[in-house]
Amino acid sequence: MSYLKKTLTLLLVLVAMSCGDVLDKQPLDKLQGENLFSNPEGVKLYMANLYYQLPIEDFTFFRQGFNWNTGDPNNGGFAPAMSTDEAVHTEFGDFIGNDDFQWWDQGYKLIRDVNILIDIIPTLDITDDERKALVGESAFIRAYAYFALAKRYGGVPLITSVQKYEGDVEALKVPRSTEKETWDFVLKECDTAVGNLGDSWPGGERRATKWVAYALKSRAALHAASLAKYADRAPISGTAVDQKLVGLDKAAAAEFYKAAIDASEAIISSGKFNLYKPSPATPEEAANNYRLLFEDPNNAPEEVIFIKGYARPGSGTGHNYGIWYQPNQTANGWPHPGRMNPTLELMDVYESYDKPGESAPLATSAAANDLTDYTGFNATKQYKRFDSENDIFKGKDARMWATMILPGTSWKGQKIVIQAGFIKPDGSAQIMGGDPFTHGGTTYYTYGASDRTKYSGFDTWGGNNTRTGVSFKKFLNEGLNIAPGWNQCVTDFADFRYAEILLNYAEAIAESGTGDKVKGAKALNDVRRRAGHKVEIPLTINNVIRERRVELAFEHKRFWDLIRRREYHTVFNNTMRHALLPVLDLRVTPAKYIFVRVNVPRSNPSTFDYRQYYRAIPGIGANGLVQNPQY
Repeated sequence: MSYLKKTLTLLLVLVAMSCGDVLDKQPLDKLQGENLFSNPEGVKLYMANLYYQLPIEDFTFFRQGFNWNTGDPNNGGFAPAMSTDEAVHTEFGDFIGNDDFQWWDQGYKLIRDVNILIDIIPTLDITDDERKALVGESAFIRAYAYFALAKRYGGVPLITSVQKYEGDVEALKVPRSTEKETWDFVLKECDTAVGNLGDSWPGGERRATKWVAYALKSRAALHAASLAKYADRAPISGTAVDQKLVGLDKAAAAEFYKAAIDASEAIISSGKFNLYKPSPATPEEAANNYRLLFEDPNNAPEEVIFIKGYARPGSGTGHNYGIWYQPNQTANGWPHPGRMNPTLELMDVYESYDKPGESAPLATSAAANDLTDYTGFNATKQYKRFDSENDIFKGKDARMWATMILPGTSWKGQKIVIQAGFIKPDGSAQIMGGDPFTHGGTTYYTYGASDRTKYSGFDTWGGNNTRTGVSFKKFLNEGLNIAPGWNQCVTDFADFRYAEILLNYAEAIAESGTGDKVKGAKALNDVRRRAGHKVEIPLTINNVIRERRVELAFEHKRFWDLIRRREYHTVFNNTMRHALLPVLDLRVTPAKYIFVRVNVPRSNPSTFDYRQYYRAIPGIGANGLVQNPQY
């Protein structure tokens, strides 16, 4: 297994230092190679700087960019999932702005820094094996950087050596390559990395290996293939299109799908990887296994291919998932909990074990329009009644229970109370507000408890309570009591894992109609089996996409899946996201729970514009580049 781990010493140098950073004392392109790499620590320092800049979409990836772990509760907590149908922010209703998810200046800084290394490698007094490894590692980093640029901007300037200013600014300007040329370059760099990197690093150093490079190629090639196949779903026009700076011909899909299949197959056939605890006996065991995989991916060496690690709490070396997204009841004095609210759209996607191979939307009544009625409580509707707040979720895929904190379940020794109101014995509804109500000697509260510290749902106070009916669990560690401060979480992030490779493989085969369909179906069903499913389902694109949504939820894949498959504008076309309200029904004795499907409270519809499939290129007045369409 290969990891990216920012060690304590290097993190302190790279993050805690500002203008006095040792790497900033003189221009790196003027350093002699021997001065920079005169000892192993110099190599590690420089490589750590490159790895730190990698555009890994982890716990510090937000709409503002990468490595964003500053103290900003309003913006820093707005994760990419909240711009999809996976989740909403507990308080804010923002969608996707033109300045969101940019990575231009930072991208070309990383490319310049890795080009410095590439230019220096031939001059170093190192062994041939060491030189080969550095060639592979630098190619991987450059491939990763250009992949992040390509999926945002399309064709970009391909700069492959250090540029030196000699008095002529115009000589430094590099025009955009076509989008096809850019994707080809990414895959070529992956091939260079594969050809030069080994299976592991001496002493177990946590750096990229050939398998990490294969994983990057699998992901990037699938992205490009989808763009080529589905470009006509979102036609755009303009100079950038005419010059092929954005857009891929449909004919290119076949070669990119093949590249994705081949890269995935190399990992699968290597025998070096497997799913973590692949054959659970029960759904309960499957849920526990899935949860443990993300609590500490270091304990799953058979599945995790590449990890971004966090060294210690504080000092800019931790992250904030554990404090922003835990439920209100376990805030431990932190003033901004509960920010990530999984949507009803995501809840509905998970299957039930008794009906494998199809989504199982949560039915709240027998009404014909039940699954499309979001108008709120209707006294004439015959709602299904449940004994507990989470009975409606019984029989659903184990990964749902491991990804979301469901109402009435336990977290950190507390029963998590998520309730939107109650129905009085006379049939009148008290939902989202109102005074306590006493009936039969018992006092009932709208949100399920008398004190704001004792419930986690729907109350607007502080913006700390879920407004979708469930809270967030994935990546959070139930056994850790996170201190109420910035960057106290040190959970590591699995950037590439075997399950994604299996699903990339299955999708590429299903979409292209090529490759071994039997192996593709096995890859799909292996992932499902780890989730407790016993019945195999056929390899279809719908089955693969549904599986991606539940297996890879909140791993920042849904955002890019909607982009690459050109589905964003259909999923979000004046679209409301939805919530499930648990409501206590006092019309019956003993009281039971009903559930009401509604629009997410205090939210507005969202629309994705065609132009947002590509980000706007900044600084075109100075760099002279052709802007992307409609900006």
